[in-house]
Amino acid sequence: MTQHYMASRDPWEAAYLYSPEALFVADVDGTLSHWSESFGHTVGHAAVRGIAFFQLFHDDDREEVAAKWSALQEATGAVELRGRVMTAGNAYASFSCVLRRAPHGQAVYGSLHATSGAADHPAAERGKGATDDMLRALSDNLPVVLWSCNAAGIITRHDGKGLATLGLKRGQLVGTNVFDVYANAPEGMETVRRALRGSPIHSMSHVPINNSFWENWMVPIQDPLGNVESVIGLSLDVSEAKRAEEELRLRLLQIQKQQEVIGKLSTPIIQVWDGVVALPMVGVVDSVRTADVMQNLLDEIVRTGARYAILDLTGVEMVDTQVANHLIKLVNAIRLLGAGGIICGIRPSVAQTIVELGLDLNSMVTRSNLRAGIMFCINQMRQLATNAASKDASRR
Repeated sequence: MTQHYMASRDPWEAAYLYSPEALFVADVDGTLSHWSESFGHTVGHAAVRGIAFFQLFHDDDREEVAAKWSALQEATGAVELRGRVMTAGNAYASFSCVLRRAPHGQAVYGSLHATSGAADHPAAERGKGATDDMLRALSDNLPVVLWSCNAAGIITRHDGKGLATLGLKRGQLVGTNVFDVYANAPEGMETVRRALRGSPIHSMSHVPINNSFWENWMVPIQDPLGNVESVIGLSLDVSEAKRAEEELRLRLLQIQKQQEVIGKLSTPIIQVWDGVVALPMVGVVDSVRTADVMQNLLDEIVRTGARYAILDLTGVEMVDTQVANHLIKLVNAIRLLGAGGIICGIRPSVAQTIVELGLDLNSMVTRSNLRAGIMFCINQMRQLATNAASKDASRR
């Protein structure tokens, strides 16, 4: 954050503000209070009044920086520390920082100087620079968003190829408050609060603007006392997987509907005569299919008021015990509705199976084929009509 002062200010103060050196003033606890324009240009949006000086450094370097800062309490001269600082270009670079306590009061004066790089940085000598290289490779090539914020919610890192999907630039939100980012998303704001309280978060979110889906992780970083110093966040664009999942769900739904249509076509209920319906069954008959047949046939008998229902098994090659029991139950259910059930077209192989299973069909009407079954129904209805007419004539 660049500070602007009026030209009427003290010339020494103006010299400090507009010095080509990256100068700053902090409280004894490390909180930044003032800085020069050069300092603001160096660290960019990360320079926010009230932010701790340590938060400008890479996570792996903060412990060492904090230890050097503590040495100021007893140091009589300048103290130098080194570390990786997040710059205005949203990338870490190696810096040397010279610090000195004010002769009077609790202020700390400092200046920031770029160094030659990893060779001058003790942390890089331990191989920690490889971690940054891996993060950079991931953020540059995968549809992810990497971000971090300090304990106050100020975003200190904002990177990743996935930002383009959201219409954002890398580093665009650095220096802003994460709660301002989620101002219109109460659920997102609550998850950040939970992370800042120390709870790891794993969630899914949907961005309606571009209909994208994200899988999110938030990991709180705590000091040795358990206080949350910062939160690291990673969001992975799973839109393609989500769309593929939705497409698969729709295809499965379509297949299910097609199976229902095929099932109805394979067991059509036909009205072959006034008061007579027939159900020709073809192919393999299993328990699931016979259960569906029972429901559909009983509903059709009630709907049409049929007096007879014919089960045509001409196209059935094989039945087992369970299927045969279902057919018997179906005929009994037809009788309970006040109609008659007739089984016709039993093949020799099916008849042999029924005999071997010991099933008794003597109480049921069976005919050799569908024509014979229809003729039986017609004759029965004619006989009933003749008997009814004879009774009416005798009453007269």
